[in-house]
Amino acid sequence: MALPASMKAVEIREPGPPEALQITERPVPSVRAGEVLIRVAAAGVNRPDVMQRLGKYPPPPGVTDIPGLEVAGEIAAVGPGVSTRNVGEQVCALVAGGGYAQYVAAPAPQCLPIPAGLSAEQAAVLPETLFTVYLNVFERAALAPRESLLVHGGSSGIGTTAILMAKAAGARVFATAGTERKCQACLELGADRAINYQQEDFVAAVQDATNGKGADVILDMVGGSYVGRNLAAAAVEGRISVIALIGGSRAEIDLRPLLTKRLRLMGSTLRPQTVEVKGRIAQALAARVWPWLESGRMQPPPVYARFGLAEAGKAHALMESNEHIGKIVLQVS
Repeated sequence: MALPASMKAVEIREPGPPEALQITERPVPSVRAGEVLIRVAAAGVNRPDVMQRLGKYPPPPGVTDIPGLEVAGEIAAVGPGVSTRNVGEQVCALVAGGGYAQYVAAPAPQCLPIPAGLSAEQAAVLPETLFTVYLNVFERAALAPRESLLVHGGSSGIGTTAILMAKAAGARVFATAGTERKCQACLELGADRAINYQQEDFVAAVQDATNGKGADVILDMVGGSYVGRNLAAAAVEGRISVIALIGGSRAEIDLRPLLTKRLRLMGSTLRPQTVEVKGRIAQALAARVWPWLESGRMQPPPVYARFGLAEAGKAHALMESNEHIGKIVLQVS
């Protein structure tokens, strides 16, 4: 199929509310060495997209201003030097931007085949959350079978993915959420204990659930006042991974638990990391997590709502309402 010269895409007219997202016409991206061009079937919507729309999370230098960090679709062209992917292949991909469009260029190492049995829509919401959870929970924090994981924001896209992956890996999972409906959803996904942070102190709940040991690994998207409480909730030799700062970027903490428990407090962001790093994570996912998805040992994160490309603003409004459970997807073609 011949490639068109232009495509529909969503652009951020100026930083602001969801209405700042508008459909526009853009040239179809050219494919550079090491890249493939994907004809997008569906794109995931993620919290960093919202932050970009608000002007708080600009794309890295050289990356398109079109938002969108994960897609699924068909490879329409391959660039020079690409031997691992072929035209016509159905893939999902992690991208640094450009997902809210009919076509997106993606580094070939960041592409994975759509898992057998999954739709393009289900595959489109995998990359951003799976790459993030694998990097921060399994690689950096080294969660092991029979250890315990505390996930803050358990009903979010990252949270639901972390619950599903950790349970598939044989870990015990505790999740925090802000309503009984969201807590019930965490339990249905496999969490061993769901903690309504509006009604319970998560530190006391985790200590009680572990007979005073604490959580071996904590995945935190809140930051702020949660940092000190995470130190209290962690087990000896515990690992705390901070990946977002929804609750603020500053915290005053008592450092004594960090010393006495021999804790590791770490943080990272995924988007600015190199293609080599992301490609290595993709290979790890293909070897370890893709068999879980294809065998049914792990389900994909739930899709809460679907919107057309022209309805990206509605998708962002839903995400900002915090009413959703799991992922939000844009149906592109």
